[in-house]
Amino acid sequence: MTNSQQVNKLSESHFASKINNLLWLFVKVISVILVLSILLVTITVAFTWAPDQPVSVLQTRWAPPPSAFLDVAGMKVHIRDEGPKDDPTPLIMIHGTSSSLHTWEGWTQELKKQKRVISFDLPGFGLTGPSPDNDYTIKNYVRFVKSILDKLNVQHCTLVGNSFGGLISCATALAMPERIQKLILVDSAGCPDAESSSVPIAFWVAGTPLVNQLAEITLPRSFIESSVKDVYGNPDKVTPEIVDRYFDLALREGNRHALVQMIEQSISDVLIDQMHKLKQPTLILWGGKDSLIPPDQAEQFHHEIAGSQVVMFEDLGHVPQEEDPIRTVISVKRFLGLR
Repeated sequence: MTNSQQVNKLSESHFASKINNLLWLFVKVISVILVLSILLVTITVAFTWAPDQPVSVLQTRWAPPPSAFLDVAGMKVHIRDEGPKDDPTPLIMIHGTSSSLHTWEGWTQELKKQKRVISFDLPGFGLTGPSPDNDYTIKNYVRFVKSILDKLNVQHCTLVGNSFGGLISCATALAMPERIQKLILVDSAGCPDAESSSVPIAFWVAGTPLVNQLAEITLPRSFIESSVKDVYGNPDKVTPEIVDRYFDLALREGNRHALVQMIEQSISDVLIDQMHKLKQPTLILWGGKDSLIPPDQAEQFHHEIAGSQVVMFEDLGHVPQEEDPIRTVISVKRFLGLR
C-alpha cells in the first residue's frame, strides 16, 4: 500500500469516526429533548389536572330554581321555563358553542315580566351533557329543538339564537316555518366566508388532534379565562364568577369530548344559501367588536333575509346579550312590541 493510499484510508476512517460521533450526539440530543418534553407534559398535566365532573357535583351551584331537568331524546336536559305559561308565543333561547342557558339570564330577567321565556343547555354543553347517539349535526340539533317544543306543547314561538345557536335557529325556522313566528339572531353563525380575527384558545384546542385528547383530562383555568375574554368587547367585564361558570360547565362529564365531536360534525355547516327562504320577521343584533364572527356578517344576513332589521352595538363583542343585557334587551323588547 502506497503512502497516498494509507493517507486516504486514514482520512476515510477519520471521516467515518466523525460521522458516527455526530450521529451519536444527535441521538443523545433527541433523547434529551424527548425526555424533557415528556417531563414538561407530565408536569403540565399534573398542575392542570381537571377530570370530568358529574352533574350531581355541579348542579347545586349552576342549577338552582327555576332550573329543572326534562327528559328529552334520552337526556336529562337542563332547562328553565319562566314567565306567564299561557303565553301563546314563547321565546325559545338557544345559546352558542361552549355556552349554556346562563348566557340569557340578563335578558330573561326583563323579558319574563311579559313573555314566557324557555332556555336550555344544548346537547354537548352545560349541564345537559353529551348526546347519547353522539350526533352533533345541525339536523340532529333541529330534531332536538323540535322535541323540546313538542314536550312542552309549544305550537308557535320566537327563536332567539346566539352564534351556533343562531345557526340552529335558522335551520329550525327553515325546517318548521309554520311553528316559528319570529327570529332574533345574535352574532349568528351560518356564513361561509366569516373570517375570525381572533379564535378563542379553547376552540383551537378542541379542534386540534392529539391536543384535544389531552384536553379531556387537563384544562388550565387560564385557557377558559382567555377564551371568555376573547368574546367580550370589553374583557374587563369578565368577572371571576363568569370564568367559574364556563370552567365548571366545561368539566361536566362528557362535554369536552362532545365539543370535539361537535366541531368535527357541525362547525362547517352553513345556511347562507338558504337564508332567502326565511320569511319570518327577523331582528339581527351584532357586537361591533366581535372578533369571532366579524360585524360585516350582519349585513350579509340582512341582505339575505328580506325585511330583516339590524342593530349594531359598536362597543360589544360576540355575546352582547351577556356582556350588556340591560342595553341590548331594549332592542329585543322594541322588536317584540313589548312595553
